Amino acid sequence: MEQRGCKECGQVLKGRKDQKFCSDYWRNTFNNRLNQDATNYVRRVNNILRKNRRILAALNPTGKKTVDGIRLAEEGFNFHYFTNEYTTRKGARYVFVYEQGYLKLDNDQYMLVHKQDYVK
Repeated sequence: MEQRGCKECGQVLKGRKDQKFCSDYWRNTFNNRLNQDATNYVRRVNNILRKNRRILAALNPTGKKTVDGIRLAEEGFNFHYFTNEYTTRKGARYVFVYEQGYLKLDNDQYMLVHKQDYVK
């Protein structure tokens, strides 16, 4: 009879025929190692998104405010990372980081807004 081994530690497996790991510990270790690169990338992007959201929320406590682009940049806002966009019928493009958003105006000004229920 063929001996099966744990995919992570190599220990001989006893039990079900479709068993691949000897314990939850080794199964988790295997999957964490397998997904490590993707997990680090996702973690880095999520950190940037959370920081962007915090900056917008701190600068816009009332729901609508205009700020300079320089102010956003000084706070560490990264304009390359956002969660979605909404374009109005008139062509205005709102950019959102979760429920916090902005609309670029003239002269490097940004109108900060909270997402409304009708915006998808």
